[in-house]
Amino acid sequence: MAEIKDFIVAIELGSSKVTGIAGQKKPDGSISVLALVREDSSSFIRKGVVYNIDKTAQCLTSIVKKLETQLKTRITQVFVGVGGQSIRSVKNTIVKDFPGDCIITQEMVVELMDANWGLDYPDKKILDVAEQEYRVDTQLQMDPVGIRANHLEGNFLNILERTSFFQNLNKCFEAANIKVADMYLAPLALANVVLTEAEKRSGCALVDIGADTTTVSVFWKNVLRHLVVIPLGSNNVTKDIASLQMEESDAEKMKLNYGSAYTDNNDIDPEMKYSIDSDRQIEARRFIEIVEARVEEIIENVRYQIPAEYYDKLLGGIILTGGGANMKNIEVAFMKYTHVDKIRVAKFVTATVNSSIEQIRSHNGMYNTVLGLLIKGDINCAGRDIDPNGNLFDEEEHEEQVAPERRPRQIHEIETGTIRTAQEEERAAEEARRKKEAEEAAEEEMRRLQEEEERRKKKEKSLFNRAKKWLEGLAAPEE
Repeated sequence: MAEIKDFIVAIELGSSKVTGIAGQKKPDGSISVLALVREDSSSFIRKGVVYNIDKTAQCLTSIVKKLETQLKTRITQVFVGVGGQSIRSVKNTIVKDFPGDCIITQEMVVELMDANWGLDYPDKKILDVAEQEYRVDTQLQMDPVGIRANHLEGNFLNILERTSFFQNLNKCFEAANIKVADMYLAPLALANVVLTEAEKRSGCALVDIGADTTTVSVFWKNVLRHLVVIPLGSNNVTKDIASLQMEESDAEKMKLNYGSAYTDNNDIDPEMKYSIDSDRQIEARRFIEIVEARVEEIIENVRYQIPAEYYDKLLGGIILTGGGANMKNIEVAFMKYTHVDKIRVAKFVTATVNSSIEQIRSHNGMYNTVLGLLIKGDINCAGRDIDPNGNLFDEEEHEEQVAPERRPRQIHEIETGTIRTAQEEERAAEEARRKKEAEEAAEEEMRRLQEEEERRKKKEKSLFNRAKKWLEGLAAPEE
């Protein structure tokens, strides 16, 4: 492969694997995947959350170096997906009343958004905010700007993660000396590339079945309405099979070879046995019961996590993706246990993707999230060429690598699904501080003016009373 001067790099940290991908965006909107690297992460990432910073940093360093080897070009920065067990959504409402009818301005809406971002959740960080409807007096509006009213109510869906988990993720990239161009909320990056506009508009639930977690994202009227990560995934099926006294590696093979999310009772041969290895077998019925019990539990948890107010609005149905969605008859099982008739398995992204890499061409849903991160990336990650005669793994850089910088973004320019950088958070905090100081100064000036007015009135009253007494004295009859 010749040296490439322009490409984007994305990294997804999953429970079973860390995946690095590099690709180019073509003028026609298609994506060309140039390199793909994956490494096992089961020893340092659990349920999508980093718990061993050193091992994760080593893995990230290895992935970047392997990508550089394939690309023959240095990587200056990467885009990163944020997901994992602790992510969940919480609704919040901010209300503002006005003294009289006025026309709602963008500044008024921004004030509500700023107030929402300023909320403090103990031990949790707001990663992202999805605007819901605004209530203008008694009417719900998606865009309230320009409407005359005296009451404005902003409804927001705050996406939270435990602060310590988010800090650990950042520490991993710092320890690996890898610059992060942007962090994206992985479930939304995935939704952008596997859901159609019609599905998001009419109402749908995106279910991403991973190794240790299952992520449920509910959309209606093109707006994210609910997001939750369930701590159950396809690995739970493997572990249940392994309880039949076999190694997990053998259980995984059996799951892939024989596993079915649903089997009609009439189709089960009571005499059939499945081979564990050349010496051992297990009754097919027993195996089927174990697999189906765990799959049913996962689906029931998914069903429970879809808010009741949207359950009957899922006209777009349920869309399944991720490695766990490859299990045989998974659609049938979801229909049976959720009572939703419209089930679709998203095996690949909706964008046009070209690649000679077999894992990408297999269209098995396992790389949809990292492809979504790649497609969302918007800054060149390519550095200088690698000298073929030099030492690629020499840690002493003789030339400073300068990563392209994006222009400073205003806080309200940041798209939904993009996590604010530390600098942007600092700028937002500084703006909030200045605004608070200005409000306090205005209140102090108002108090000063009010006190002066009260003193003036007291003085006038005092002079009036003295004059009144003097006049009364003059008018008093002499004895």
